[in-house]
Amino acid sequence: MNIPAAIIFDFDGVLVDSEKLHCQTMAEAMGADGPPLDWETYQTSLIGFDDRGAFAWLLERAGVEPTPEEVRRRVENKAGRFARYAAEGRVAAMPGAVEFARACAAAYPLALCSGALRSDIEPVLAGIGLEEVFPIRVTADDVPRSKPDPAGYVLALERLAERHPEAGIAAKTCLAIEDTVDGITSALGAGIVTLGVASYLPPGRLLQAGAIAVVDTFKGLGPGFLAMLLQ
Repeated sequence: MNIPAAIIFDFDGVLVDSEKLHCQTMAEAMGADGPPLDWETYQTSLIGFDDRGAFAWLLERAGVEPTPEEVRRRVENKAGRFARYAAEGRVAAMPGAVEFARACAAAYPLALCSGALRSDIEPVLAGIGLEEVFPIRVTADDVPRSKPDPAGYVLALERLAERHPEAGIAAKTCLAIEDTVDGITSALGAGIVTLGVASYLPPGRLLQAGAIAVVDTFKGLGPGFLAMLLQ
């Protein structure tokens, strides 16, 4: 049994139940442009994308040229809506996630690696009481290409190694926790063993993407469970 040197958590769908709100606010930001964005389309085509990639796809589907300026305008529109709804308490923690994250923080260095904007993440983290648990946060604002590109995870490893030089941080010694195919692809691309969480996708799809194991929720799990995943 190998003890993980650090754990890197995804955010949406792993720590918080926020994907339906992302879907809603993207649809609102698109307005009447293109076919309506429903939850099924979001799940099959957009879950795991960052906002830039999602709006590029939506604009192309709508027949609108996805120029950088147009994508930026939609992203800003959506971000404002998401922040307002999040402030109203519409983003809840995933079952067992708060307790699990705190237990892991007592045992391992932690980092967050998300394709969401920092403005989407930080108020929600504070709202569920995990702001201090994740001092290292890599977001879509920090990398030019988000998941499935491995850039975010590579940067998370670098920041963990800088903050914890004594921990032996390396891709092969760390563990990622993801809930999407793009997220798993990103973590594996950086060389990190990945645990899947079947929040929105079936376990088989996450295993097919390369997850070493899949859990339904964090309820009843402790940090010792993660040590069994690294051989």
